Amino acid sequence: MNNGLNSRKVIVFQLREEEYAIDVQQVGSIERMVPITRVPQVSNFIKGVINLRGVIIPVIDLQQRFGLGALEINDSTRIIIVRIEEMNVGLIVDSANDVLDIPMDMIESTPEVIGSVKDDYLEGVAKIDNRLLILLDISKVLYQEKLEELAEG
Repeated sequence: MNNGLNSRKVIVFQLREEEYAIDVQQVGSIERMVPITRVPQVSNFIKGVINLRGVIIPVIDLQQRFGLGALEINDSTRIIIVRIEEMNVGLIVDSANDVLDIPMDMIESTPEVIGSVKDDYLEGVAKIDNRLLILLDISKVLYQEKLEELAEG
């Protein structure tokens, strides 16, 4: 079965009213909120670090990263642990909803503007039933030089 060639498995999560998706291969785990240790002199979207099973992981408020304001923490808030190159990073999201297989022919290139998320963070969009999923290019969202540049001001 060549299902991997014809579809893409993604984790779907929510930020405000929008649904986003990232490739399941980049996701290590989805965790409930845990206490976050603040780190001084970093950008406001970098919330700090957590100790997850003995591993120290930086945590980013994805909503603030996209300039959508601070996230309100509640019972459905989750931290999605993603792996980029050799680094693990936690992404705070409103909720993690689904794991879906998106047929490759359903993924379209990114329109010029989607909400207020910069299009350089996006890989494409997919319309599944009545849902519009925004596919994130997580490596661009977490691009280290950009993070450092933003942290400096």
